[in-house]
Amino acid sequence: MPVKIPDTLPAAQTLTSENIFVMTDNRAAMQDIRPLKIAVFNLMPTKIATETQLLRLLGNTPLQIEVTLLRTASYEPKNTDKAHLAEFYKTFDEVKEDSFDGLIITGAPVEQMDFEEVTYWKELTQIMKWADKNVFSTFYICWAAQAALYYHYGINKYPLDKKMFGVFEHKRLSMTHKLLRGFDDIFYAPHSRHTEVKVEDALACKEIEVLSTSDEAGLYLAASLDGKRVFAMGHSEYDPRTLETEYLRDKGLGKEIEVPCNYYPDDDETQAPCVRWRGHSNLLFANWLNYFVYQETPYNLEMLKH
Repeated sequence: MPVKIPDTLPAAQTLTSENIFVMTDNRAAMQDIRPLKIAVFNLMPTKIATETQLLRLLGNTPLQIEVTLLRTASYEPKNTDKAHLAEFYKTFDEVKEDSFDGLIITGAPVEQMDFEEVTYWKELTQIMKWADKNVFSTFYICWAAQAALYYHYGINKYPLDKKMFGVFEHKRLSMTHKLLRGFDDIFYAPHSRHTEVKVEDALACKEIEVLSTSDEAGLYLAASLDGKRVFAMGHSEYDPRTLETEYLRDKGLGKEIEVPCNYYPDDDETQAPCVRWRGHSNLLFANWLNYFVYQETPYNLEMLKH
């Protein structure tokens, strides 16, 4: 799926060097097809790294995608150059009259705060409400998944005794759900979080289906019955070294942090991490794009509002 992004976005050069198909605006204009319009509300502090990770996954299937990057207006990001934000990102006010085939809302390092205490909580709830009428399917990642389950269904999150940090084994709970089409019975995904949504709370909600859990990491994948909302508690989009970057950062700050589970061979941080989640990650995003967005979304996006 060629992903349509500006030539000057830093991710463009990275993805091209990795043999990921990216498309310039000029080339896209010459194709007589309607690209899927996907918005990414990027709440991660490492915005350039996160946008590259997600664009890598969006660019790995056979349709054209037009990506709109969104940032918070109620909170000024501190770790990304203002010029980068001004050139490549929009705020909700700039797109609220538009419609999108899909929306991705990322995680954020605020899970130890009550939802209502987060500076941009009101803005996020506006976007989640807007998405119900202006977006065909929304993919919520990590903290955003917790926030959406709380906002839409009143399902709470709970603090963990220690950070859920590493790469964990997960079970496929459905053999027929389209999001899991092609999945192995057992697969792996990274987690990096201080809170959890309890599996039993998700199972008790009749409006969603629990699709995957982990004996160690708990709830992983769930979706609303109509497929309009998909929830992923982990970070399948992570690069091979993302957990390592977080580990070394916290270790350097003197925080209590353990070596990521099942990440380094023999838990030896001098060795290169073992990547065992890439295949599942690509399949997860490809299935969402194909079965929950492309196959279902109307050609005329204005029909979403009716």
